Amino acid sequence: MSTLSELLAEHTQLTGDTVEHLQRLVAEWQLLADMSFADFLLWIPLEAGFLCVAQARPTTAPTAHAQDMVGVRAVASENPQLRRAVVEGRICRDENPRWHLEVPVRTETIPVRHAGVVVAVLSRDTNLAMPRVPSPLEIAYLGSASDLCQMVADGTFPPRATVAGADTSPRAGDGLIRLDAHGLVAYASPNALSAYHRMGHASDLVGLPLDQATRALAADPFDAAEVAARIGAALHGRHSLRMEVHARGAVMLVRALPLRPRGDAAGALVLVRDVTDLRRRDLALLSKDATIREIHHRVKNNLQTVAALLRLQARRTAIPEARRALAESVRRVNSIALVHETLSVSVAERVDLDELVDKVLPAIGDGATAESRAKVRRDGSFGTLPAELATPLVLVLTELVHNALAHAFEPGRAGEVVVTARRTAATLDVTVADDGRGLPPGFDLDTADGLGLQIVRTLLDSELDSALQVRARSGGGTEALIRLSLRGR
Repeated sequence: MSTLSELLAEHTQLTGDTVEHLQRLVAEWQLLADMSFADFLLWIPLEAGFLCVAQARPTTAPTAHAQDMVGVRAVASENPQLRRAVVEGRICRDENPRWHLEVPVRTETIPVRHAGVVVAVLSRDTNLAMPRVPSPLEIAYLGSASDLCQMVADGTFPPRATVAGADTSPRAGDGLIRLDAHGLVAYASPNALSAYHRMGHASDLVGLPLDQATRALAADPFDAAEVAARIGAALHGRHSLRMEVHARGAVMLVRALPLRPRGDAAGALVLVRDVTDLRRRDLALLSKDATIREIHHRVKNNLQTVAALLRLQARRTAIPEARRALAESVRRVNSIALVHETLSVSVAERVDLDELVDKVLPAIGDGATAESRAKVRRDGSFGTLPAELATPLVLVLTELVHNALAHAFEPGRAGEVVVTARRTAATLDVTVADDGRGLPPGFDLDTADGLGLQIVRTLLDSELDSALQVRARSGGGTEALIRLSLRGR
């Protein structure tokens, strides 16, 4: 079955920012399914109806859809609630259950709003075959789930910030604590109480200010202050990622989520998980991660040493052509060093290319030619890419921007080189455009023998599985175009 990204790329024209929002939603929605005791399906509106592109089943209740629903199409006339959610932009509840493969199912549709626009619909399908007796736990679950679903409809959940480690964040079944608007514990699940007992809290939590109770347990003063601050921030509507709290030899994961349906302060949801035994097994893996980061750091240092030696050699060389060649080698080595510098401070083998390109482009502009007055800027977002793509892509951009600065402008003439990135679920389109003199007469990319273009063609062909197009730019100047496939990346 195709992945979410592949289905969105094949059937929609959604922008990269919208696709990332839907991916963040799917990364978080197991929490919604578990607290709702219901299946969640993500539907994308099409011209002839809707297409299911993702599915989550609850771990707390029987599923309403035993079969895989991904790829199923729904006709709008037979599923009016899906269309209503899009048109009316609000949660639509079906009072009368319907039968689906001999299972009574109650459906609720939730518009997925992003940047003020409904881009998809969630259906919350509850299996009614097994009647449930409401308990304090189920009431707390359903109330918190309803608040988060309303925030999905409002466009405030999931947050725009990167969902780092959402797959290893505490789940509802690990331990759930509901806070009221004043930060007092309104409900704590049995697993949450057990986690706090292991940390050293002997009494019940209900009625206590959770930030103070947690702060009193933490062994590290910094952890104590940080976890209290994050719980307080959630009460004020700010999202945060999970963090670990250590006490009495125990380790607890804590994550606080603000609950603000329709913008109204409704408290916060705090998820906790006792990971004491897990962390003991993770020590070896953490040591390995530190070793990998140290390797990247040392590679970066070695590359900077090589660049310094080449720069020193260039200063001692009297031949202008040799000096320029050495300077270009310094530029290329420094570009690779920046990638390793980024990886040396990252816990994942992925690179925020926007941040990296913003470091590389000014250095190219400053060192291109002494006579050039052209400026370089970035337009659009590259997003994050695997390291194996980032290194050759940064080198390609370095060469194309340098070529534009070196050849597009007359000495002393002001101008601009713009690096544009347009990302969708399936592709990354990159354009390097200048407003300079344009292509020389008779230019043929296939026969061009410049070293920079040779490097670009080699990297695109061997490592990026792409090709370079160079053409005259509308309005004057030149533009170079690259299209990278992101399928499976």
